[in-house]
Amino acid sequence: MDVRKINKFTSCGGCIAKLPQGMLKEALLNIPLFDDKNLIVGFDTSDDGAVYQLTDELAIIQTLDFFPPMVEDPYLFGKIAAANALSDIYAMGGEVKVALNMVCFPEDEDPAILGEILRGGAEKVKEAGGVLCGGHSIADKEPKYGLSVTGIVNPQKIMRNNNCSIGDDIILTKPLGVGLVTSSYKAGEASIKSFEQAVDNMQTLNKYGAEASKKYRVHASTDVTGFGFLGHLNEMVTEEYTILVDCSKIHYIEEAYRLAEEYLITGGGQKNRKYLKDKLRFEHVSQPMQEILFDPQTSGGLLFSVDSRDTEALLKDLGDMGIVSSCVASVITRQDKNLIISG
Repeated sequence: MDVRKINKFTSCGGCIAKLPQGMLKEALLNIPLFDDKNLIVGFDTSDDGAVYQLTDELAIIQTLDFFPPMVEDPYLFGKIAAANALSDIYAMGGEVKVALNMVCFPEDEDPAILGEILRGGAEKVKEAGGVLCGGHSIADKEPKYGLSVTGIVNPQKIMRNNNCSIGDDIILTKPLGVGLVTSSYKAGEASIKSFEQAVDNMQTLNKYGAEASKKYRVHASTDVTGFGFLGHLNEMVTEEYTILVDCSKIHYIEEAYRLAEEYLITGGGQKNRKYLKDKLRFEHVSQPMQEILFDPQTSGGLLFSVDSRDTEALLKDLGDMGIVSSCVASVITRQDKNLIISG
């Protein structure tokens, strides 16, 4: 396997490889629920990780994530996959403690390539302040890598994804368009400049945005990955409120618009559109912009539902840290749809 072409055997990589939302929800209907008073968050919700309470002041967050490569460089792939897996801990208000590698790799290929993947992952765990302490590997024709991560959180400070308050603002902490750019770049249709911007976004830990948010009145949070901006925003909605999106405030990789305009789009984005079609309404939103909003993100940004009185200060703190953020939506009284998106 050419070290510069680690993604050449993959039909899709990163979070684009996720199973569709509808299929997952249907499959989970057959799994019995577990009755344990200490299980605060389980798979019966759409939260980013499981939470199990140990004491009055301590709970563990458990999550895992892995996928095929979306970049050619194995070292970068390791960093991106690790950053993506670690993100769930931050989305739930936690602190990373322990991580385990999850690896699929062809047994007849150069182990030095695998070593580069693992080196990239280990560096991100170290940056997160966690400890990498082992893992599991199996032989597979298609490389895949990720982490099982354990974090800690005070049970009173867990961030759920659907605890928004009417009047809140929604802040997004990374630009969109990563899936469109990485897929098109592999096909020779996107520029190196856009690809490098996507790589920089994907390998950036959400640790820093999460830390900045903790001194403000944030009521809910999640991260944006394979279900796209709209898919994860939809998971923040309950029957009590609707989220109103202002597309003019959303940051995205500039070339992603052209790629969407030329229908260089992903199958994952179309799966997201199909699942969400009855849950949202577009009002004067161009087709390319719609594709950006459905686009699966790998290691995307965080979505914070924050008290509107704190929005300006939180955005300033994020900006001072070099985190490209904006207020992209607001929580309003319940309408006929979960999401209303205006141009």
